[in-house]
Amino acid sequence: MSALSFVFYCLAYHPVLVMIAALVGTVAIMLFRALRRGGSRGLIFALAVFVVGMINVFTGQFLNAAFLNAVGTRGEGVITDAQETASRLNDMPVWRYEAVVRTQDGPDQRARFSTLSATLWPIRNEILVPPLGERFAAKFVPGFARNFVILTDETPSGRRRLLAEWRAPVDIAERRVRASPANREFRTEYREALTLFLREHADADPALTAEFQARLTELNASRPE
Repeated sequence: MSALSFVFYCLAYHPVLVMIAALVGTVAIMLFRALRRGGSRGLIFALAVFVVGMINVFTGQFLNAAFLNAVGTRGEGVITDAQETASRLNDMPVWRYEAVVRTQDGPDQRARFSTLSATLWPIRNEILVPPLGERFAAKFVPGFARNFVILTDETPSGRRRLLAEWRAPVDIAERRVRASPANREFRTEYREALTLFLREHADADPALTAEFQARLTELNASRPE
């Protein structure tokens, strides 16, 4: 399994080199066959390799994340260095990171990755690398811990981000009620937002849950003027 993890590591961390190597090898083999037998099927196959390689440039880290989340062993790590580079992705700077991954079957491993190769789970349309010095939950294949996936929702910053997302509808509804206390529709929406949070995320933050429960009790007891 560690050999397979190495393959996914290459696909995710070095997609351009993998594509070039596969393309050069394919062209060389197919050109040799074409010279001996004739025909153009070899060039078509080389084009297919190029297309697949280009797709992997944009999806390799996602496949790697799914693989490690499915078969990996749980561990933890910490970002020990973060350096901004001159490269940019979607008008944002690309960062280069160094991390230490703590394993259960051997010495701790040093690993390097960048914004472009960050392997994160769950897969989202955003790159949520934990901040410098923050410990994070991870998964990796024993024997090749250098290839690991960060479980972003299980980091302290990830939990804070999720909590902010979950409470956002409550805060928006509360501001509407403050702006128009007598509006029955706004009060109903506020009550529904509080009820949904308490039903779905009551264990996320005991203090916040108690606060929202008190707000709901007060809202149910009050009447608009």
